[in-house]
Amino acid sequence: MKCSMRSSTRTAKILAICFLCMAASAVLAVCLGAVPVSPGELISALAGSSDTAAARILLHVRLPRTAGTLLAGAALSVAGRIIQCVLGNPLASPNIIGVNAGAGFFTVLCIALFPYDTALQPFAAFLGALAAVMAVYFIARKTGASRITLVLAGIAVGSLLNAGIDTITVFMPNSVPGITSYKIGGLAGVTFGKLSPAWIIILVGLLAAILLSRDLDVLSLGDTTAKSLGMNAELTRFLLLTTAAALAGAAVSFAGLIGFVGLIVPHCAAKITGSGNSLTLPVCALLGAAFLTVCDIVARTLFAPFEIPLGIIVSYIGVPFFIYLVLRKKGGRHGDRT
Repeated sequence: MKCSMRSSTRTAKILAICFLCMAASAVLAVCLGAVPVSPGELISALAGSSDTAAARILLHVRLPRTAGTLLAGAALSVAGRIIQCVLGNPLASPNIIGVNAGAGFFTVLCIALFPYDTALQPFAAFLGALAAVMAVYFIARKTGASRITLVLAGIAVGSLLNAGIDTITVFMPNSVPGITSYKIGGLAGVTFGKLSPAWIIILVGLLAAILLSRDLDVLSLGDTTAKSLGMNAELTRFLLLTTAAALAGAAVSFAGLIGFVGLIVPHCAAKITGSGNSLTLPVCALLGAAFLTVCDIVARTLFAPFEIPLGIIVSYIGVPFFIYLVLRKKGGRHGDRT
């Protein structure tokens, strides 16, 4: 009984601290920038009692951008955790195994074919992300690939899909404005309108991930154990990968091809929580939202009034982290299987 109470208290503390980190990053994001805004001005703008230039910047620029970083950070982090557990590969993440590229290719194709129907973009991104993750999973199942081989297969799939994006932009150069910024990743110019209906997909996907967290734990033990416990392993795996694809696709549809969030944050969350996805997934969502928001603050303020694309800041952190994981896991050994 006492052990259960201590566990519940620890869980509550971890979630509370992570939530405070996310909330603090959000407040800093709306207050800091080329034009600093005081907390008093923020409150007045939210209450509708101010119509100053600062208030307009808050309502029409920083609030939607902050909402976008929170949503994208949470979605990519949870998607990364799911993919790592389902594929049994700690090096997997949405950008490394081509999921982001799949979402990006279908999004760009949707923009080229249906330029005025922005509501279709999150759904197109979902289909692209799902196709990419299923392709990599199929390769892993058929070849019994090692961790590094799986990553290489993902890179190959991602490269093919990125080539598809480049092909569209070459043959239809005027149909996809801002393609360079989109491929780097960032939320400059995002509005609340551009976040819809992606925010709905992300919130539903986060809820689905949390509801499936215990199934993810069982599936991580292997198909034999999962089946002995009465689980339909293939169906559960499909549902989890579909959830990951929906989260990653929705984020990519408005944030572009931001990489490494789904690699860095899940590892940090697992270090904090230990085992068990019922806690790790919510922590992933909260820390991912805070992490991407802080990175966006750095992108906007480091050389203000000039802005660095958000995807570059994340890559500067993510690439060394990926190399560290490769060296630590020694994934090139032949006996290391997914």
